[in-house]
Amino acid sequence: MGAERRLVYHGKMFRIAFARDREGACPAEEFFDELPIADKAKLDNLFRIMGDLGKHNNPEKFGDLEDGLYEFKSFKIRMPFAYAEDERGLILITHGFRKKKDKTPPAEIVRARRILQEDAQSSKVLVINDQKAKRRQP
Repeated sequence: MGAERRLVYHGKMFRIAFARDREGACPAEEFFDELPIADKAKLDNLFRIMGDLGKHNNPEKFGDLEDGLYEFKSFKIRMPFAYAEDERGLILITHGFRKKKDKTPPAEIVRARRILQEDAQSSKVLVINDQKAKRRQP
């Protein structure tokens, strides 16, 4: 089961895509598509910075949630992401939410890790992108 990931941005250093859960749903894509155009534009700019430069120097726009999990930040909007472990040059965005307190809620971190794990399991049998590399079921 599964489907191809939606590529959000193909930068000079990284490709950025929305991760899929075990049902094949894409929580980050669903969240992003429901945002107002102005919020999408702000996040698109963050995706471009990360994809082209491969680094971030602004803690107000890019957060470190520790243990390999990060987040794109635009005011109260958060979109957790991680660097794909088994595919070089790929960043996976797990989901999105609106932050209501100072710290990212632990439940959102747990959710991000679950989506990443489910995406990794389902991607083993899929063509991930339009590149030549393909994954095969072990």
